[in-house]
Amino acid sequence: MTNTPKAPWLKFFGDIPATLEYPQGSMYEAIKYGYETKLNNNGNQPAYVFQGKNTSYPEFFEKIDRVAKAFMAIGIGEGDKVTICMPNAPQGIDSFYALNRISAVPTMIHPLSAAGEIKFYVTHSKSKAILVLDMFYEKVLEALKDVDEPVKVIVAHIKDELPFPLNILYPLTVKNKPAPLPADNKNVIDWKDFIAGGKKVSSLPNTFPGKDETATILFSGGTTGTSKGIELTNLNMNALGYQVQAGAGFSMHNLRMFSVMPLFHGFGLGVGIHTALTACATCILIPQFTIKTYAKDVLKYKPNVIVGVPTLYEALLRCEGFNGADLSFLKGVFCGGDSLSIELKKKVDAFLKEHNAKVQIREGYGTTECVTASCLTPYDFFREGSIGIPFPDTYYQIVDPKNDTEVPYGTEGEICICGPTVMKGYLDNAEETAATLRTHKDGNVWLHTGDLGTMDEDGFIYYKQRLKRLIIVSGFNVYPSQVENTIDAHPDVLLSCAIGIPDPYKIHKVKAFVVLRPGVEPSDKIKEEILEHCRKNISKYAMPREIEFRTELPKTLVGKVAYRQLEEEEAAKAAAKEAAKNE
Repeated sequence: MTNTPKAPWLKFFGDIPATLEYPQGSMYEAIKYGYETKLNNNGNQPAYVFQGKNTSYPEFFEKIDRVAKAFMAIGIGEGDKVTICMPNAPQGIDSFYALNRISAVPTMIHPLSAAGEIKFYVTHSKSKAILVLDMFYEKVLEALKDVDEPVKVIVAHIKDELPFPLNILYPLTVKNKPAPLPADNKNVIDWKDFIAGGKKVSSLPNTFPGKDETATILFSGGTTGTSKGIELTNLNMNALGYQVQAGAGFSMHNLRMFSVMPLFHGFGLGVGIHTALTACATCILIPQFTIKTYAKDVLKYKPNVIVGVPTLYEALLRCEGFNGADLSFLKGVFCGGDSLSIELKKKVDAFLKEHNAKVQIREGYGTTECVTASCLTPYDFFREGSIGIPFPDTYYQIVDPKNDTEVPYGTEGEICICGPTVMKGYLDNAEETAATLRTHKDGNVWLHTGDLGTMDEDGFIYYKQRLKRLIIVSGFNVYPSQVENTIDAHPDVLLSCAIGIPDPYKIHKVKAFVVLRPGVEPSDKIKEEILEHCRKNISKYAMPREIEFRTELPKTLVGKVAYRQLEEEEAAKAAAKEAAKNE
């Protein structure tokens, strides 16, 4: 590692060690150990708060045991996969750790996934069961129609976890009432019946999964249009929790984490939930982010730590509810999931200062293949444009993409990462795993991120651009090829190209350029057919927000669609529009 400073961490992070000791067991054991050693069995400390209802750490562990027995009662055991299709709600958190408790593997997916995607996730992971919120279960049943093996569908309800009187009032506020569960389908189980079934299981296993065993599976899009299951180990998850705590610059014990990033997202799961729980902090579970309730929730719960994507902080600036608010309770404000522009950082830092918060917004960087963040801006110092310094035990190399050799400081190359949070591999995909996890000349296995960047002599990393095509919408990855494959499946479509265009709130949104087959004229009817087909096969956040019909698309010299030219055209339009607005 000739270009990697041995301990840049020590120079800029004070007395925080460059090497940490990590739990050698399971995720469940890590949070149990943290509770027993750091909280001294303080029964009053909430593990999480949901809509004002506290669940203490002792209650949390009791719930984990009950849910673990319920999974065992329906036949889930060591190595079995269970898909969790939930927002940030207690049943999703309880189930995640309950499955780890019995050495099963939770597979995390977006509740807004289309039926076609759910079918793929369930079949690819070979899930034996799926946990879903009542408002989404019909979509799950549709997805499972063509699945060969039977899959148990466990249906949870938000109202069951609400405090009185919200549990009574909540059903009255829901506009689209979920359909009653089918009485003739034995594979569909109501959450209460599911928990009751666990009473016949007398005991839980005495053994726990090892540090190198798969703890969870998260999905990322594929550059070829096929999603990949990312296998993360217990060590991956636990190491991240300890690294974030070390890099925070303050103790997270007894603090409150604003857990607004979703469970299926590495950032939300790894930092917003697991890091908080290994630190014996309290997760403030926010099931759905809205700008209308943003200020109300922050000022009500007074979280000490907020983690989010740039769009969350952009919303912070234009949320009227913060006018005159005192945010001095904030100790850490972390941003990841997408690039934080220099201008947005300046605006957020000014906002925090104006509201009595003595912190800066701190940027991190990572990929789901290393859970999430792998580097971080120091507590009270930053270098403009930098995404920070690698965490303890984590190393970066900037290499020439052509031959994997390190390039000099300040030279652009592919960002590669080595450390304890690097994934086990892609589920049942040896070819993609070998292409992404490569052994370099130094004998270490390096994760190739597909991102370009530079490193300065002090170890600060600077992200430049993506090596692969990718659109980031509100911090979530959208792979253009998946959108294009879906659109191209329409019988009247000859060719399509999806790009990201600027959006004032989401940073980017998806726009599709479509060439129809000869003899087919563009129409609103065809546009709606294309969009309807997309709704069934791709996630809501990946949906094209604009469709533009063209007679042909620009091509490169080798005949590929010149998507960069389309991006430049859209950027020019946006710039002209902004200029006209300012005249």
